Amino acid sequence: MGKGKVTRDMILGKAAALFNSRGYFGASMSDVMSATGLEKGGIYNHFLSKDQLALEAFDYAFETASAIFKEKIAEHDKAIDKLIAFVDCFKNTASDPPIPGGCPLLNSAVESDDGHPEMKLRVMKAMDAVLATAEALVRKSIEEGDIEPEANPQAIARSFVAGLEGAIMLTRLYSDTQYMESVASGILNQIETLRIKR
Repeated sequence: MGKGKVTRDMILGKAAALFNSRGYFGASMSDVMSATGLEKGGIYNHFLSKDQLALEAFDYAFETASAIFKEKIAEHDKAIDKLIAFVDCFKNTASDPPIPGGCPLLNSAVESDDGHPEMKLRVMKAMDAVLATAEALVRKSIEEGDIEPEANPQAIARSFVAGLEGAIMLTRLYSDTQYMESVASGILNQIETLRIKR
């Protein structure tokens, strides 16, 4: 790996943590300089603007979190067990986020809602991927005969992800993991309710 790539990745890692913790508008380029130990020119050698850095830092944060999800989900063979692992990953994110500052999807979605339309599109694309993963796991669980065939994969996926993201928000707001514990437990109970009894 070349020195330029190493430096670029270092900037992305530091910026991802900074933007995820303080927000795009709350973190200045001076903060990025302080976190990376680089002058502004050194950062702009790799990124044309703060906007470009923020967008790529979000991608970096989301890919880092996604890699953990994929690894944990891949540990299981059956789709229903993968779905349970998906819920567990969200649960772990609330207490031990892969990027400092919490869930990059939640943080960026809230901040970009009105103020950064390009970031909003980026976050929507990432959320689409999360919803699609959950929906595919429910659908596959139905195909494998583990979840009732009349279940609606899209509705279940949306309900699960909305509940889990909301639980992350409440956990961070109140600094209390009981919010996530309660929501995750309810979702796992719902999976058991949907499971076909043998």
